Amino acid sequence: MNHASPPKGLGRVGSAGLIARFAPWCLTGWLALSGCAVTDPMVTPPATPQAQPPMAATAASAPQGVVAPPAALKIEGVPAVPQSLVARVAPYNRFDGMALVGWHPTQRELLISRRPTNGHVSQLWRLPSPQANAELLTPGDEPVNTASYEPQEGRYAVVQRAVGGNEAYQVFRLDLATREMTLLTSSQRRHQFSGWLHRESAIIVTSVPLDRVAGQAPPTTQIWKIDPLRPEQKTRIAELDGAGWAVAAVSHDDRQLALQRYISANESQVWWMDTATGALRQALPMASSAAVATYRPIAFTPDDRQLWVVSDSASEFSELMRWDVASGRLERMTAQIPWDVDGVSVSRDGAWVALRINVDGRDELRVLDARTGAQKVLPALPAGSVTRAVFHRQRPELAFTVNDAQSPNRLYTLDVEQGTLQAWARPASTSTPVPRMTPQEIVRWKSFDGRTISGLINRPPAGKFTGKRPVLISIHGGPESQARMGFAGRTNYLIQELGLVVIQPNVRGSSGYGKTFLTLDNGKLREDSVKDIGALLDWVATQSDLDASRVVVTGGSYGGYMSLAVATHYADRIAGSIDVVGISHFVTFLQNTETYRRDLRRVEYGDERDPDMRAHLERISPLTQAHRIRKPLMVVHGKNDPRVPYTEAEQIVSRVRANGTPVWYLRADNEGHGFARKENADYQFYATVLFLQQVLGLNLP
Repeated sequence: MNHASPPKGLGRVGSAGLIARFAPWCLTGWLALSGCAVTDPMVTPPATPQAQPPMAATAASAPQGVVAPPAALKIEGVPAVPQSLVARVAPYNRFDGMALVGWHPTQRELLISRRPTNGHVSQLWRLPSPQANAELLTPGDEPVNTASYEPQEGRYAVVQRAVGGNEAYQVFRLDLATREMTLLTSSQRRHQFSGWLHRESAIIVTSVPLDRVAGQAPPTTQIWKIDPLRPEQKTRIAELDGAGWAVAAVSHDDRQLALQRYISANESQVWWMDTATGALRQALPMASSAAVATYRPIAFTPDDRQLWVVSDSASEFSELMRWDVASGRLERMTAQIPWDVDGVSVSRDGAWVALRINVDGRDELRVLDARTGAQKVLPALPAGSVTRAVFHRQRPELAFTVNDAQSPNRLYTLDVEQGTLQAWARPASTSTPVPRMTPQEIVRWKSFDGRTISGLINRPPAGKFTGKRPVLISIHGGPESQARMGFAGRTNYLIQELGLVVIQPNVRGSSGYGKTFLTLDNGKLREDSVKDIGALLDWVATQSDLDASRVVVTGGSYGGYMSLAVATHYADRIAGSIDVVGISHFVTFLQNTETYRRDLRRVEYGDERDPDMRAHLERISPLTQAHRIRKPLMVVHGKNDPRVPYTEAEQIVSRVRANGTPVWYLRADNEGHGFARKENADYQFYATVLFLQQVLGLNLP
């Protein structure tokens, strides 16, 4: 499942626009982004199918030459990790990537998020100028990735933070001089920072209830106005039925909010809300329209007469449109581009619009003249995929990050009018030289129904390895996500040093290939996407350089379900499977996921309250078919996961072990939907290396 809220600015929009906010975590490139990359040292296989590898040593009792596991990890069936493995992986394990958070409102300085040297989680940093040393703003023990300066003078910032991966986000005021954080919201609900008013320094925040507080009562979305300097005087603007509401834009006169109401990956609406009264009315589509499409509001024009919107209402792909408030006319601005508009940033004066265009999994930057729609000729940009872009509030300068096979995010700025490009920051990396990484390529194959499915493939360096190479199939989450071009992180160790071929398929149901393709796995079509992996296994068997007898399948969240499903359907064609925070039974998942997510997921998977659908979900769930999982299984989960509860892991581990199949299990008591803390992610990586080495019969370099 695709479970991470994108930062504001040039974030994901269109058919998948609100998925990250309401549905799953964007597990594209799961191995690289979550730290679940994998590698291999030699371990003797269990003597019998029932035998389990020994429990790894605890931190207090780790013998010499063995890695002491983090205290929060529950470890079952995993052999001890040798220190020698850490040394071998080290050159691929020290890349310091960063995320662009936003601009200072008046100065030419940036906020970024990255992990401190020797730190556990990502924190907020101030970057005062190009190539300057960054200044740490949030020296804490929980990750901070969402923040915004006070927009008038930048006197303070507001940040969003949760605890232990539970995603019960709260909003804080950060005093920039003292680094003190003041809580602005109630811990009884989950909050989302949604932006600033224009004429006063007040923020708009939405909130939904938490099961631990409210139980499983029908959820509501509250919309609040909060002055960060006087949070006790906050005002509730409205309370709406359901959890699919998000504030996407504020009019420049502060009188109107443009809301997106998310219904599914293929249907969303735009609504107006009066900030004084909370009165609500539907804007797009017309209430009388029966057409199903997605609409996402982006920003008002400076005169508030028009609204920038991304929608797939006119074609298969999400387009940038301009909606005239008075006439209701939608003007198509990018109809000539046969790909999704993936993200948008509008300059403060309304003169320029920056777009990220998702071209077959690689995001390209385009800039339009907002008045004419003409595309601006840009200077040569750095190679790679643009991951985020944000305009400064006072000048036509665009900050953006880009990555490619050789490097995680690098940070640049572009003066749109002058056409000048400036490098601001590059990721720090290990001092140990590493070889040049092999770039991803696109591969395509025919599935069971003749439909063409595509994916990304990373092959090891030509001439370095001989013989057919083992294959790791890494399936993204969502399901409405997409495997993207970019830096592969520690997965590069598998490719460059162990000679694995890594394939990331974009099975039906993935975003980026049109709204029809996005629906092809919905409801009772769920297992058609599993058949796409079966067809990929057929394709692997036809390739002269790939070893079809040595294939492992892995994935996170929905990709975890897929890896389990492949293990039940194609056990005779794989060597093992890895399930990371995955769904093992759709009915128990829907019953136990947080209430604010439940109805939104029912649209995708089916409503378990309907007897016929419930019977279908029971039948296709991996837990029901667990007796078919005959190859070694590794399971990873965080105990605080609000999306896919850790009980999904516990029940599949128990059932598969009862059948005599070897199972390795890692559970972190201080993590949620994926391991965010470096010590946990590192250990997960090392354990995965051991698992791959064992099931694929790999020799160490």
